Amino acid sequence: MRKLVVLATALVAALALTVPGAIGGPEQSTPGVTAKTVTIGGTFPLTGPAAAYAPIPLGMRAYFSYINARRGPDGKRGVNGRQIIWKYYDDGYNPANTVQLTRRLVEQDRVFATVGQLGTEHNLAVRSYLNQQRVPQALVSTGASYWGLQYKEFPWTTGWQPDYIAEGRIYGAHIKANQNGKKIAVLYQNDDYGKDYLFGVRSALGKQYADANIVAEVPFEVTATSLASQMTRIRASGATIFVLLATPTPTIRAYATGRALGFNPEQIYVNSVSATAAFLNIAVANAGAAYVNGSLSVAYLKDPANPQWNNDAAMKLYRQVMAKYAPSANANDGLYLYGVAKAETFVQALTAAGKNPTRASFQAALNRMNSVNRFALPGVRQKTGGKDRFIISQMQLIRYQHPDWRLQGRLIEGRPR
Repeated sequence: MRKLVVLATALVAALALTVPGAIGGPEQSTPGVTAKTVTIGGTFPLTGPAAAYAPIPLGMRAYFSYINARRGPDGKRGVNGRQIIWKYYDDGYNPANTVQLTRRLVEQDRVFATVGQLGTEHNLAVRSYLNQQRVPQALVSTGASYWGLQYKEFPWTTGWQPDYIAEGRIYGAHIKANQNGKKIAVLYQNDDYGKDYLFGVRSALGKQYADANIVAEVPFEVTATSLASQMTRIRASGATIFVLLATPTPTIRAYATGRALGFNPEQIYVNSVSATAAFLNIAVANAGAAYVNGSLSVAYLKDPANPQWNNDAAMKLYRQVMAKYAPSANANDGLYLYGVAKAETFVQALTAAGKNPTRASFQAALNRMNSVNRFALPGVRQKTGGKDRFIISQMQLIRYQHPDWRLQGRLIEGRPR
């Protein structure tokens, strides 16, 4: 009897090693991955104070639908023959909701990875949990510097876009070089998002210059429904340079309020997160083209609202994807392209993770990227390795001239290697 038990145990162990999906087999060892599918997910503000970002997961969904339908280099549909299942939930831009819904994605939906989740505070709220669970927190939709700087403590978290400190430095350097000695006012969102930008601006100016020339440094809460008191302080400061570090809705409100109060700065700098033609055109409707024209920002992706890209092969593909898989969407809204571009990076990393991807092989692929994203500006390269975990760090100045943005100068390396 004892020999029979030993033989039976050995047989079960052998079957577990050789039968796909058996005890300890590949399908169970890598949640979210089957022979035919890869399930991923994320949370986004489809409603609430940051609902303007709702196009991002829709753009991602359109691109994943395209990937699932087309045949790849291996002749199979999807990625290595697997269809991408994309699940996303509305967190209303509330970190408490993000926590609850992320747990749902991991524990109930059993996603392979979270991808593109939006919001600095929101990603911070789930970062420890996802890293403890060894679930890739991939390509987060926030440029906070944490994602690239704290990779040793949180190795399963990865950013994507240029970080806010690097972007802020570009504005600070441009001000010092082109607006030397002029008074500066800064309106910033009172959270880690806005403070990262502000730190970048001040670091490029240098402490002595910043202390002497920043005459108003005014915070606001993202839930505020009015910026009248903040903009009144800024107008009273006598500043002629205005740096606007906010998410889209308050950015539009700041333009309109500034115009109504008679605050007429010589130059406005607006952070890239809010610098799509779609948002600035709304600002024009509220404040007038003369007020908004000339605003400066940076870009790292092609702008679907700018006709200069009409004959670009990647832009043609983008429009084909949107027309087929998101026909009711405004394809000129750069946030849809942002989602499409991010989805392409995910597909590149998943492909590099191997024919039988694991969470570890996928994370390793993100940590050794060296590729071009066809939806990014020419010359921008996705590159990571060693201590560098900032996937995109190149940007180019852009100037708004209703109804679109115009590229200025050359690519700038936000984090010189």
